[in-house]
Amino acid sequence: MDERKFFDEMAQAGEAPRAPYAEYAEWFSGEDPRTLLKKSAEAETFFRRIGITFNVYGQKDAQERLIPFDIVPRIIAAQEWRVLEKGIEQRVRALNAFLADIYNRQEILKAGRLPEHIISRNAAFLPQMIGMMPPGGVYTHIVGTDLVRTGENEFYVLEDNARTPSGVSYMLENRETMLQMFPELFSKMKVRPVSSYPAELRRSLSDCAPPNFDGVKPSVAVLTPGIHNSAYFEHSFLADQMGAELVEANDLKVIGGKVQMRTTRGYKPIDVIYRRVDDEYLDPLSFNPESMLGVPGIMDVYRAGNITIANAPGTGIADDKALYSYMPDIVEFYTGEKAILKNVPTWRCSEEDSLKYVLDNLADLVVKEVHGSGGYGMLVGPAASKKEIAAFKDKLIARPDNYVAQPTLALSTVPIMTKKGLAPRHVDLRPFVLVAPGRVHITAGGLTRVALKEGSLVVNSSQGGGTKDTWVLGD
Repeated sequence: MDERKFFDEMAQAGEAPRAPYAEYAEWFSGEDPRTLLKKSAEAETFFRRIGITFNVYGQKDAQERLIPFDIVPRIIAAQEWRVLEKGIEQRVRALNAFLADIYNRQEILKAGRLPEHIISRNAAFLPQMIGMMPPGGVYTHIVGTDLVRTGENEFYVLEDNARTPSGVSYMLENRETMLQMFPELFSKMKVRPVSSYPAELRRSLSDCAPPNFDGVKPSVAVLTPGIHNSAYFEHSFLADQMGAELVEANDLKVIGGKVQMRTTRGYKPIDVIYRRVDDEYLDPLSFNPESMLGVPGIMDVYRAGNITIANAPGTGIADDKALYSYMPDIVEFYTGEKAILKNVPTWRCSEEDSLKYVLDNLADLVVKEVHGSGGYGMLVGPAASKKEIAAFKDKLIARPDNYVAQPTLALSTVPIMTKKGLAPRHVDLRPFVLVAPGRVHITAGGLTRVALKEGSLVVNSSQGGGTKDTWVLGD
């Protein structure tokens, strides 16, 4: 039996609701469970009708699927959110300062605060970005910082998503669905809105445009790999919501030192590209020559300062899980302050002592690939069989520098709606952050991902997780 204590975000000792949930609990107690279950089914029909789907790669039945949506909101108090906002902003500013430094003067390496091999052996480090300063000095225009709440009721940063964070369309559609289904709740409770995100995204991207753009305002486009990409719905959704162009590689061409988009009236310059294509495929002349997803010569235009690419190439190094373990030092180095948000304790398996500890305690730890994402390539020790642990031990011994390990966290729980009533399930939170010169905007909420399977700690949609609407209360 699992003896860890999980923080229940809705109920406290004696089952009385915690303050943020008090009004919701009062409303819920007066509702017919059958009506709520019916609305839960209606939500699925709504998502299917508007096409909110994703693909799961590497599976024989890799068809489009719905991400399950739960109608019980996750509610965060105003004071709790203020602390999170300060911590997230501090961390994102430090990440941008780190990227500017690591691709230029590398002061943090010279100061000995970060080992040189963390950069030199990192596949996400792009030598092509050395000496580059993007327009506006912003590297990470859009950030998704994954947070977890532990049994001690403390928030920790689980990972930084500074490359191409996804999921914001689900945050927006989850809220739209809840507004349609439960308007009375929004009249009753002071829930801060999230609907301004697309406008804020457009504003932030425009503010990062090269200074020599044509016209009254910068032209913005979303570069998608195409309809077969797992996040294509989000690409098209955001382009539509922002009033931006949705383009694929074959719509773009470098003409006259600028990236231009094919239109019915000829080619038109693009000033800002919100790219949802990985670095490797962005420019076949600079990276993978086989790529059909990128624009030949776009890096030359970028180096000349004639286009903004969001997020900047090379930002993926900030997603590296070995680098993550140094984030408290990185925050302190660039801000002069202690990190407001804590890191999860992390063992770097590339270090001999850490590797020995991890090998001896695999059954109790979570082991992740340093470049892994989506819940793939990881071992959750307490949920793994002896055979799985033995096989993973061989992987670790063969490539220790490819892994980090962390304790199995006692993730907080939030109730979901089941046929038997409310039941607790583990959650994480991905707030969405927009960065522009001199400004950091954090949407009041974010994407709550929930492990729908009882006892599961894996919230990723690719691993069977679902999502919830996240309510940040006003004062």
